[in-house]
Amino acid sequence: EALGTKLRMSSAYHPQTDGQLERTIQSLEDLLRSCVLEQGLSWETCLPLIELTYNNSFHSSIGMVPFEALYGRRCRTPLSWFESGENVVLGP
Repeated sequence: EALGTKLRMSSAYHPQTDGQLERTIQSLEDLLRSCVLEQGLSWETCLPLIELTYNNSFHSSIGMVPFEALYGRRCRTPLSWFESGENVVLGP
C-alpha cells in the first residue's frame, strides 16, 4: 500500500478473475514461443530480447510503454542512437 499497490485475491484455477495479468502472460508466452520456434534458440537465450520487446511496446492500458512508465524516459537502444544524432561506431 505504501507504493500505491493493492493486493487482490483471486480464486485458484479461475484465470478470468485477473484478466489483465492473464493477457500479459499470454503476450509473453506468444513472443517467447515465436522466438524459440522461428529462430531455433533456447528460451533462455530469447528471454532478454522478449523482455526488451515487451517493455518497449505501447500498452493502451497505461497509454505508454512500460519502460517510460517506470523510468520516465524512453529506452535508449542502438536503434534510437541514430534518431538522437549520437555518433555510432559500426566497425573497426
